[in-house]
Amino acid sequence: MRCVPDIRFVQLSPVALRALIEGDLGAASAAAGVLLTPYLVDESWLWRIRLQDIERDPRAAEWIARAAVAEPQGVVVGHAGFHGPPDADGVVEVAYSVDPVHRRKGYARAMLESLLARADGDPRVSAVRASIRPDNAGSRRTIAGLGFRKVGEQWDPEDGLEDVFLRTAANRP
Repeated sequence: MRCVPDIRFVQLSPVALRALIEGDLGAASAAAGVLLTPYLVDESWLWRIRLQDIERDPRAAEWIARAAVAEPQGVVVGHAGFHGPPDADGVVEVAYSVDPVHRRKGYARAMLESLLARADGDPRVSAVRASIRPDNAGSRRTIAGLGFRKVGEQWDPEDGLEDVFLRTAANRP
């Protein structure tokens, strides 16, 4: 049986997001309070979107834009969060990405399990959604066995065709 790594999330403030967008890893790390990695700078397109999300709705900050830190090493292995707060139906969508140098070590699963625990602990959340390209075998393996079921398909302008999966929150009957 494989051991699931411990993950803690560090929220990326607007200051940290701006620094990542500008490619200033030192300033981003100082603002985050943890040594961030070049992989997070490479994701600047995402940080632009997340910064706009927070500027539109400051409540979104508690749901999105987090660095994933493997413990006890204290190493940033990627990022994870939700696309935003629960929608009108109480649905949140997970988002996670592991730095290629840290892949295939259980970090994506650990991130997802942590996100699911966060969602399950919030009475506003009724379900968790995951959108995954049909050819993304890694993400499909990551959600396997965690209660997700395919409920449809969608077209994403960035990723193209995606299968949509839904999991009822554990706090629901």
